[in-house]
Amino acid sequence: MENLTLDETKYTPLIELDAAKGVIALTGKSYPENTFEFYKPMMEWMAEYFRTVAKDVTVINLEIIYFNSSSSKLFFDFFDLLDEVKDDHKLDINWIYDEENENAEEAGEDFIEDFEDLPIKLIVKEE
Repeated sequence: MENLTLDETKYTPLIELDAAKGVIALTGKSYPENTFEFYKPMMEWMAEYFRTVAKDVTVINLEIIYFNSSSSKLFFDFFDLLDEVKDDHKLDINWIYDEENENAEEAGEDFIEDFEDLPIKLIVKEE
């Protein structure tokens, strides 16, 4: 399975999907003009990955410093997909935030509350 990398822009995060290593990483801001169209390749890649080649442990690193409401809806779909595969795949989900960014911390707490069956850990970003 091919890896997928989408470069960071002013409005979109860096997305690195590495099938061989079993790592899914999103870093940066998320407020693209058409959120669901932008994230479609990532969501399709993840569905295929979990269907065919998932590693013993899949590490998901999310370091989203800001996101808009449509990105929030997309992240619900993202976590729903993870929720669907959690019984068959070991997931290590890290919500990484800067301790100065209370909004990012609160967003991580909200996702933990909304997806209580997922192993989401809040991690303060190291300087």
